[in-house]
Amino acid sequence: MRLLMLGGTGFVGSAIVAEGVRRGWTVTMFNRGIHGPTPPGVHRLRGDRTAPGGLAELAGGAWDVVVDTWDGAPRAVRDAATLLRSAGHYAYVSSCSVYAPPVLPGGGEESAVVSSAADDTGDDDYARCKAGGELAATGVFGDRALLVRAGLILGPGEDIGRLPWWLRRVARGGDVLAPGPADLPVQYVDVRDLAAFTLDRAAEGVGGAFNVISRPGHTTMGELLAEAVAATGADARLRWTDPEVILAAGIEPWNDLPIWIPPGHEYRWLQQCGVEKAYAAGLTCRPVTETVGDTWRWLERVGTVPPRAGRPARATVGLDPTREAALLTAQHPR
Repeated sequence: MRLLMLGGTGFVGSAIVAEGVRRGWTVTMFNRGIHGPTPPGVHRLRGDRTAPGGLAELAGGAWDVVVDTWDGAPRAVRDAATLLRSAGHYAYVSSCSVYAPPVLPGGGEESAVVSSAADDTGDDDYARCKAGGELAATGVFGDRALLVRAGLILGPGEDIGRLPWWLRRVARGGDVLAPGPADLPVQYVDVRDLAAFTLDRAAEGVGGAFNVISRPGHTTMGELLAEAVAATGADARLRWTDPEVILAAGIEPWNDLPIWIPPGHEYRWLQQCGVEKAYAAGLTCRPVTETVGDTWRWLERVGTVPPRAGRPARATVGLDPTREAALLTAQHPR
C-alpha cells in the first residue's frame, strides 16, 4: 500500500507514519520540513498547504491511502482533497468535539454536529474546524472518505501533556491530589490503536464516521493513577478527594487535573461516547497498563513533552503545586 501522510511530525501523524512503516507500506510524508526528523524508510515531500501553490509537490503523485489530521481552517482540507482526488481513500482524523451541544451520553455517530463549511477560512474554533474538515473530505471523496472521530488520545508521543503531567506529578512522590471518585469511568484511545484502526479501515475502503475511542469504563481514574504509581515506582500516596471539594476550590477539570471530568459536568459526555460502530468495524484497545507504562518509558527517554508541530501551542495543563498543597493540607491533614 502507498500511504501519504499530510503532516506526520505531530502526535497522531507520527503514530500513523510509524504504523505504516511497521506494515511495510510505502510511506510518504508531506509537510513544511521544519518539525521533526524523517523516519528511516520514509520519503518526505516539502510544502506549505496554507500558501499559494503550496501543494505543488503533491501533483502527479499516486497513493492508495491519504491520511489528514489538519485542525485548522477547513479550506486547507478541501484544497488538499481536491488535488488528491485520484487517491484510493482519504482518511480524515476528526474529533468527537464536532458534536453539537447538548450531547447525550452514549450518543453515536448519528448525533448532530456543529455548523461549519468546507470552504471556511477561520481557524480559531476547534469544533468548527474539524466539522468543516469532515465536510471537505466527504465533499471530494464521498464514501471513499473515512472520518475518524477521536476522543481523548493518550500514549507515547503525546504533545498536550495530559498523561505525562500525571506521570511527572506521581513521580515527584508524596501526597498526590487524586480527583474522585476513584471508580469514575475513563474513556480514551491509545494513539497506536487509533493509527491501526485508521489504516485498517482505509485499506479496506471503509467510509463514513466512527467514534474511535475505548468503551466507557475501559479504565477508571483509580486504575489510571495506580498504574502511574506502578510505572514510575514512586513513593506517592493518592489522596482521593470528593469532586465537590475540588470544584469549590476553583480547580478546573480537564485543564488543572487532566483527563478528569467529574460526574454531572457539562462535558462528562466526552467520556461516555457511543462506540459500538467502531468496535463492530474492528477497533481494539490495549489495556491501560500498556498505555501508561509505555508513555512513562517514552517520557523518560525524551525528557519533556514535545511542542505541537505546526500549530499554535495550547495552554499548559496541570495543577500548580502550591494550589495542590493547600487543598491537600485542608482536606487531608497529617
